[in-house]
Amino acid sequence: MRIDELLKGAYERLTFVSETAQLDAQLLLAHVLAVSTSYFYTWPEKLVSTSDVGRFNDLLARRELGEPVAYLLGQQAFWSLDLEVAPCTLIPRADTELLVEVALSVLDISKVNRILDLGTGTGAIALSLASEQPKSTVVGVDLVEEAVALAKRNALRNKLSNVDFLQSSWFDALEGCEPFDLIVSNPPYIDPDDEHLSQGDVRFEPKSALVADNHGMADIEHIIQIAPNFMMPNAYLMFEHGYDQAAAVQKCLIDAGFAAVESFQDLGGNDRVTIGQYSLKK
Repeated sequence: MRIDELLKGAYERLTFVSETAQLDAQLLLAHVLAVSTSYFYTWPEKLVSTSDVGRFNDLLARRELGEPVAYLLGQQAFWSLDLEVAPCTLIPRADTELLVEVALSVLDISKVNRILDLGTGTGAIALSLASEQPKSTVVGVDLVEEAVALAKRNALRNKLSNVDFLQSSWFDALEGCEPFDLIVSNPPYIDPDDEHLSQGDVRFEPKSALVADNHGMADIEHIIQIAPNFMMPNAYLMFEHGYDQAAAVQKCLIDAGFAAVESFQDLGGNDRVTIGQYSLKK
């Protein structure tokens, strides 16, 4: 079957399950054929082998059931990196790049910084900061052993040696370590009863990385309570959070003695990242 005919049929199959049906189909076929998507515009008449058509149809069937394209491909771009992804972790999203941008804006680039990423998952945030701060030391922790192993593979994949990954429930494995100049986290922040958990790609992602008690605030509150024990004076703590949680996160930071508390908006104009600066004055 010709490439253009194969893609046309795929678009029609995915239209009702994906808002990006055309892109999804192109990415999946490019993966099967080991080519770039630009190949399809140059050689639309090329024939696809029967075995490759079968592999492509298998992927389409899984996408029709809602399985995320990133899991089907086993990879996802984030910041300037190419990351391996797997169902043991969340898929890195473009909105989370805001957390990296804000982190880089507050770091003192004239010094060697110590940076901690809590709930690192694929290592996306930690590795992005390590790539932009090659003289700094970055530590990423995650409760899930498979996620830690995945993050380590991503460090090797992107040739980054100034980052280390540990298995830990938040700060538990960090007792006695040197304090940090910056702590970042994209923790679970969705209410367990949120109806969106049963919709779209998120159905396939690990719930433990998505949901938190107390209307999604439990883990954020816990981190704010413990973080000062691991922070240098004037260090920053920052979170990604839900679109309607900025006020609650700000209040928690202020109540804990943090200064310079501020929220930043994502690409959709929603408050998505909130930061605070650790102050020794209580």
